Amino acid sequence: MRTRSPHRRPGVGHLAPRIPSLLRDRAFRRYWSAQTISMFGDQISSIALPLVAVLALHASAAQMGLLTALVWTPSLLFAVHAGAWVDRRAHRRATMIVADLGRAGLLASVPASYALGVLTIWQLYAVAFGAGTFSVLFTVGNPALFVALVPADRYMDGNTLVYGSRALSFVGGPSVGGLLVQLVTAPFAVLADALSFLGSAFFLSRIRPAEAPPATAEDGALSVGAKFIRDSPVVRSSLIAISLVNFFNFVFLALFVLYATRSLHVRPGLLGLVLGAGAVGGVLGALVTKRLAARLGVGRVNTAAFLVFTAPLVLVPLASGTKPVILALLFAAEFVSGLGLMALDISAASIYAVVIPNELRSRVNGAFQAVNYGVRPLGALAGGFLATAIGVRPTLWLATVGATIGFFLLLPSPVPKFRFEGPS
Repeated sequence: MRTRSPHRRPGVGHLAPRIPSLLRDRAFRRYWSAQTISMFGDQISSIALPLVAVLALHASAAQMGLLTALVWTPSLLFAVHAGAWVDRRAHRRATMIVADLGRAGLLASVPASYALGVLTIWQLYAVAFGAGTFSVLFTVGNPALFVALVPADRYMDGNTLVYGSRALSFVGGPSVGGLLVQLVTAPFAVLADALSFLGSAFFLSRIRPAEAPPATAEDGALSVGAKFIRDSPVVRSSLIAISLVNFFNFVFLALFVLYATRSLHVRPGLLGLVLGAGAVGGVLGALVTKRLAARLGVGRVNTAAFLVFTAPLVLVPLASGTKPVILALLFAAEFVSGLGLMALDISAASIYAVVIPNELRSRVNGAFQAVNYGVRPLGALAGGFLATAIGVRPTLWLATVGATIGFFLLLPSPVPKFRFEGPS
C-alpha cells in the first residue's frame, strides 16, 4: 500500500512548476508586488485625475494640456541631477520608498480638499508637479534595484513579469477608475492611487537587496550618463525614436479624455470599461514578447513594436457614426496599441538591462529620462495650444500620424539587428 508523504500537500507539486521561478524568490516577489499595486493605482488615477479637471473643475483644452505637462515637467528639470544624486547616495530602495510616501500624501490632498470645498485647478497643478517630482526619484532608482534582484540571464523573464502586471493594470485600472468616478466622484477615485503608493512602500520596505556601491564624486558627474548615451548607438537611436513617439503621444493623451467625453459623448464608466477591455491587447503583448524575441530577435521585435503601438491610434480621430461603431473603433485602437506598447516596453527594458553598465544605471536612466520624459510636457502643452487654435480632432490627427515617424527613424539604426548573446 502506497502512503502519501506527510511533508507534501496535495496539489502543491502540480502547482509549483506553473509559478514563474522568479516569483518563488521572496525578494523579487515583494518587488513585483510593489510594482503591481502601484501600477494598478496609476491606471485608476490616469482616468480619474483628468476627470477631476474635466468634471469637477470644468477645465479647458489648454488647462488639460498644462495639467498633463506638469506631471512630466520634473523629468525635464530634475532627472539628470536626480540620477547622479541617487548613484552617489546609493540607497535606491529607501529613496523609492520616500517617493512612494510623498506621492501618496499629495494625491490624498485632492479628495480632502474637494470634501472641504476648496479644490482648485491650481492645487491640481501643484499635485501633478509634486507627484511628478517624486516619480523622477522613483524611476531613476528602479532599474538599479531591478538588476540587484534579477540574475543577468533572467532579465527578459523579470521584465515580462513586471510589464505583464502593467498590462493587467491596463485591463482593470481604467475600468475600476471609471466606475469609481461614477460611484464616488472623480476626486475620491484618486484616493485609490494614493493607497496604492502606500502598498508599494510597504512591500519595498520588506526587501534588503545588495545594491551597487555609491559612485564617487568624479564618477557621479552629471555628464556621465549623457556621454554614455551619446556613445552607444543602440541606446542613442532608441532614445531619439521613443522621444519623438512620446512627444506626439502626449499631444494625443492630453486631449483624449476631453475628446472622448465631450465630442464622442462616451460616459466615464463606459470609457473606463472600453479602455480596460482594449488593454487585453497589453496582456497578449506581455505573453508573446519573449517568444517572439527568441524567434525573431529582440531588436526586430522592439522596432516593429514602435509601429504596432502608434499606428492603431489613428482610429480615435477617425471614430464617428453610431455609438457602437465609435466604441468598437476605440476598442480596436486600444487593443492593438496596447499589444505594441507592452512589446516595446518589455523588449526595450531588456535591451537596456544588458547594454547599460550597472554602476551607471541611475545616471544613464536620469539622462535618458530627462529627454524621453522631458518631451512629454512639451507634447502635452503643444496639444492644448493646438487644440485651441485648430480644434481637438485635427490635433489628434496630427498627433497619431506624427507618432509613427519614430518607427521609420529606427529602421536604419543598429536596434533592429540587436540580439542577446546568451539566454534571456
